[in-house]
Amino acid sequence: MMTSPTVHHRQLYRLPWSLPDNAISWLEPTSACNLACDGCYRENVAKSHKSLEVVRREVETFRELRNSDGISIAGGDPLMHPNIVEIVRMIAEMGFKPVINTNGGMLTPELLRELKRAGAAGFTFHIDSKQGRPKWKNKNEVELNELRLSYAEMLAEAGGLSCAFNSTVYEDTLPYTPELIDWAAKHIDVVHVMVFILFRAAVPQLPFDWYAGGKKINLGVLAYSETKERKIDLRSTDVVAEIRKRFPEFTPCAYLNGTEKPDSFKWLLTGRLGSKEKIYGYVGPKFMETIQTMYHLTQGRYLAYTKPAHTNLGRSMLLLSLIDRGVRGVAGSYLSAVLTNPLRLFKGLHYQSIMIIQPIDFLENSLQNMCDGCPDMTLWNGELVWSCRMEELKHFGCWVRSVPRASA
Repeated sequence: MMTSPTVHHRQLYRLPWSLPDNAISWLEPTSACNLACDGCYRENVAKSHKSLEVVRREVETFRELRNSDGISIAGGDPLMHPNIVEIVRMIAEMGFKPVINTNGGMLTPELLRELKRAGAAGFTFHIDSKQGRPKWKNKNEVELNELRLSYAEMLAEAGGLSCAFNSTVYEDTLPYTPELIDWAAKHIDVVHVMVFILFRAAVPQLPFDWYAGGKKINLGVLAYSETKERKIDLRSTDVVAEIRKRFPEFTPCAYLNGTEKPDSFKWLLTGRLGSKEKIYGYVGPKFMETIQTMYHLTQGRYLAYTKPAHTNLGRSMLLLSLIDRGVRGVAGSYLSAVLTNPLRLFKGLHYQSIMIIQPIDFLENSLQNMCDGCPDMTLWNGELVWSCRMEELKHFGCWVRSVPRASA
């Protein structure tokens, strides 16, 4: 049995994101995808591209219902949409940061330049070992770092774009997370965000029956249902525990709680400062509170993805050591390193984010613990809905409820 480390929500900054005032909104211009990833929450529908008029209407609805800094353009894979450049330009012109969530399979340097000119703020590449990628089959998470680096370098060459990677974490890939954390540290100048999303599915071992409205249903029609028994209750603290086996100093600073459990860590955020040769330490909750609060005061919204020009200002961030204990530790470590070797003053000091996402939890009482203040809310018939469960609305017209199964 896994042992979780001590991470207490009262010692972290609760990210202030809410339903109407959130850093991000989630747009899906298509459900089509060129990969079939294990654990995907969306049914792959080839002919599902939304028209530019529909996309514009959805972005306008986000603007009406939700105060967001950035819009994650997802799917499916949004690069399969024939008008992806126009979609990015539209979102940028409407005052949002367009961030493209893609597996990267269709990205070329030429398309990247077009998307940047259109106003793209960054990319989040989903890369993990259970995607069945051509030329990368049977490669483990560490071996896939070669592919990750190729995308990071492509974005760095284009310049000015945020580079993030996410991967789904399964029971058998959990041990690789410290390796990915270490790889990201060595490339902190070009990799700005790492995201780990814990695998979830509805599987037979759950002692529930499933209902849509008052009707009992077969959940097997949904993309995230499973016919075999698999571990679906990995927690964000399990990932922290795994990382701390190699990096005991790893320290989260902020979180989003669950709708049913205020002490659950649905989005668990860690920030660190370092150079390519050394991580000097981890920021604390006051650092994150100051950044989010000041951005909201000056820009009127909470901060989403940050430009590389800002994540590279690590030395300026040390000024927050006056109020943040974590940054004071970073400043002390950095000063000691500079005194040992003054040439370190001429090397960049960078900020990097690590996010661990723990999707829906099925509690013993059958309640479904969702992400409170979820940034990945999308639209269904003009209403804000959880993107990870939208297949329920597509197939049944309402949310699916889990009900404890009666004893035989």
